[in-house]
Amino acid sequence: MNSIDHLTGDDFNAYLGRVFRPATSNLGLVLVQIDRHEFTGWNEAPRKPFSLILRGPPRPILLEGSYRIAIENGPVMTLYTIPIFTAARDHQNYQIVFN
Repeated sequence: MNSIDHLTGDDFNAYLGRVFRPATSNLGLVLVQIDRHEFTGWNEAPRKPFSLILRGPPRPILLEGSYRIAIENGPVMTLYTIPIFTAARDHQNYQIVFN
């Protein structure tokens, strides 16, 4: 996998449906979506921004922060993970943003 500064949404395609495990937690977060919204002017950007959407159990909630995360059958990376509003009560969603 590329250096974190050169990663694209495509680099994570192989990890859709796989578990992401933060080192300081027993949580298993599943990669459920790669958001690739494109806006005017992004053609000039070194890379197009994207977000990873992960799904975990409703409790406990992983607090916002930088975590060393082991990706199932993949690399270990330090990623800034944010819990996001989740209307459903049976799970909690998280976002990892790459600008």
